[in-house]
Amino acid sequence: MIRKDIKALAAYHVPDSSGMMKLDAMENPFLLPDDLREAWAKELAQVEINRYPDADMQGLREMIAKQEGLQPEQVLLGNGSDEIIQMLLIASEPGVCVTPAPTFVMYELISRWLNRSVATVPLAKDFSLDANQFLQVCAREKAVMAFLACPNNPTGNLWDKDVVEKIAKGFRGLVVIDEAYAPFSERTHTDLIAPNVMVLRTFSKLGWAGLRLGYLLGDAKMIADLNKVRMPYNINSLTQASARFFLQNSDVFKKQARDICFERNRMMASLMALHGVEVFPSQANFILMRVQSADAVFESLKERGILIKNMHAHGGLLDQCLRITVGSKDENNAVLAALREIIS
Repeated sequence: MIRKDIKALAAYHVPDSSGMMKLDAMENPFLLPDDLREAWAKELAQVEINRYPDADMQGLREMIAKQEGLQPEQVLLGNGSDEIIQMLLIASEPGVCVTPAPTFVMYELISRWLNRSVATVPLAKDFSLDANQFLQVCAREKAVMAFLACPNNPTGNLWDKDVVEKIAKGFRGLVVIDEAYAPFSERTHTDLIAPNVMVLRTFSKLGWAGLRLGYLLGDAKMIADLNKVRMPYNINSLTQASARFFLQNSDVFKKQARDICFERNRMMASLMALHGVEVFPSQANFILMRVQSADAVFESLKERGILIKNMHAHGGLLDQCLRITVGSKDENNAVLAALREIIS
């Protein structure tokens, strides 16, 4: 029978986006160039799908390690970063996990699935994080693990380097620095990797969301232990082949990330010019803003065929907040035009 606490949970909801301009899930808005798509298709045609995938994924891990300036033994691959979060929680010692609030919901959700306790540390009104307060909660709760999303989701901001470093060096448990939005950020934290500090990444925001591929960077001994709870063949053959191919053509995706950053900054400037709109700093591929009536603005955009994320229901620091994924230039212009009509 199903556990009572699982029955009490709400399933992760993905809204229907059929026929909508989809700007709610932090996806890369750009399609592959035609020549790259054709070359990719030829690569996939050679995959022997009657065979199980390469279980060790040595070649792919070597490519990622070279990109990150590390060794292949320091790379763990997962079916999206979600699976890696689950591996970390399964493998770590029993105890409390600490996260900022608000932050990426999957830290707490997966913890609940695994019947683990979570303690949260509220961010300040400007979404900054107090390192001393965070460490105090870790000590009080006798925490064994901490998650830090850098930049943070859904707020978009990147905490000061000294804040992240103080937590990484001051916490005795496992610190996981989640850099899902690293392609759009001014800073990464691989220099902080230590026996108890790991960096989590995903290719989803870069433009490969449909492949479901994430990776963890860390101490080789830690990676070896985590591999013991990794499902065999967890990365399918088509994803492995695609990732190898796309890594060989990474310049295309790096340019797209630069274009998204340009559009993000343009969007932020335009949104700040709207009456009654508060726009928060972002180093991600989305923008968080506060309006006078989030529900009304959200529904008005939806009526115009534009789907964004309404964060208002979460309450607290996200009261009256909306999150907009940065789209293509045309999509962003459409959002701005609609918002100028709605917010007058």
